[in-house]
Amino acid sequence: MASRKQARLKLATADEAPETPPRRSNRVNLFELAYERIEHLIVTCELKPGRFLSIQDLQEITGFSRTPVHQAVSRLADDTLILIKPRHGVQIAPIDLARERMLLQLRRDIERFVIRLAAERSGPSHRNQFLHIERLLRERRDSMTVEDFNVLDRRIDKLILAVAGEPFLEHTVRPLHTIFRRIGWVHHRHIKADKALQTTIDCHLAVLNAVANRHINEAMAASDALIDFVDRMFDVMEREIDPSLLDCSLEPLIVPR
Repeated sequence: MASRKQARLKLATADEAPETPPRRSNRVNLFELAYERIEHLIVTCELKPGRFLSIQDLQEITGFSRTPVHQAVSRLADDTLILIKPRHGVQIAPIDLARERMLLQLRRDIERFVIRLAAERSGPSHRNQFLHIERLLRERRDSMTVEDFNVLDRRIDKLILAVAGEPFLEHTVRPLHTIFRRIGWVHHRHIKADKALQTTIDCHLAVLNAVANRHINEAMAASDALIDFVDRMFDVMEREIDPSLLDCSLEPLIVPR
């Protein structure tokens, strides 16, 4: 009897052991993919600010299962991009211009620190990556869409944080970047401002060039100039953006024909 029990235990252990590592690795990968997908939908307002959804809705929209979607929602709630409403599902955080303009001042201070670190620590391989992105931006400056720019902008942010080399900063700055990437998308899609996207690109070009060449003071000045430009965007948005674009639970002031 005892030998039969031991045999069953050995068999169960042998069957279960190989399954554990792949499942864990797969869950991590799916979580990151689900997070990036939902973050993208929030930035581009495909998930409109103020919209209420269930976890099941997000599963159907993204194609991911419940666990990675639930994990992604938890991180996005920490990022203040999703609001968890007990017994009512979740809400995509409305855009609060006053709050986000206040957060811009926080971003200014943290961004200067990150940019300074990146400029001090930028090496030859980093320089190659910065200059490659700079060349792409220059070549496509006059034809680039805001969607195309956001792809490169996300890559620039990741690269600068990697070069800065302080993991703590990523958890602080990453949500701020996403918040203002959504603000930028709304501004560039709904405000008819001549060459606004080109000005955004020019500000990023100045940051890239200064960091690549380890010009610390110029890099921090370029970072400040970018934040100043974003700050001016708020003046225009406060005057011209329909509030329903910032919170879809509000009725639009102008009904489309």
